[in-house]
Amino acid sequence: MNLPFDPLYIIAVAVACGALIQGTTGMGFALIVAPVMGLLAPESLPISLLILMLPLNAAVAWRERDAIDFRGSSWITLGRFAGTFGGVWILLWLPLSQLNLLIGLSTIAACLATWMAPSFVPGRRALISTGVITGITETATGVGGPPLALVYQHSPVATLRGSVALCFLVGEVISLVVLAVGGHLHAEQVSPVLALCVPLALGVIASHWARNLINETRLRRFVLIFAFVSGSLLLMQ
Repeated sequence: MNLPFDPLYIIAVAVACGALIQGTTGMGFALIVAPVMGLLAPESLPISLLILMLPLNAAVAWRERDAIDFRGSSWITLGRFAGTFGGVWILLWLPLSQLNLLIGLSTIAACLATWMAPSFVPGRRALISTGVITGITETATGVGGPPLALVYQHSPVATLRGSVALCFLVGEVISLVVLAVGGHLHAEQVSPVLALCVPLALGVIASHWARNLINETRLRRFVLIFAFVSGSLLLMQ
């Protein structure tokens, strides 16, 4: 896609907005940033996205540490470890164009599932299954939040934010290590991260203030609509 300006500026805005929204609601960063990167800098996925989410989720997990569901997070992490290898397999066999198709489809499916899921209390099997699905999708595409948001969507907001952030943090380390060992970690995917650290930090700082002021139901609705549109654009491309 040829643009009359540096696409990094658009990605930076998406990163700041994604960090603000995830820091406020517990979800949304990958849903917003992954489709934008897929359109403007597909070669940076999923490595750049995974690296950016490390400091984001570390900050949110520390802020909400008193509300974290450590038992549920442990079961999710167990499933996540197994699912990571499925994500590597997808990266190994899918060309970039089909990876964009996968990102678009998985984003749209995750939006619909998150929107329509009924209220439930997750058990051990649901937590492990969530970890497996998250491991596959986040390792392959950088998008792994919707299954975690689904499993915690009826928990207190602080529990959702903290538990999802902790699961992300541990899982992203696992994914990056496995991707590096498999030879999928390249310098051109890491270098954009440095330029995006400032907008990421601004979004995280703003979320400390915004989480007490913003109507989370309306913001969650905005995240899902934005992600649905972004995923649709990837499919159209």
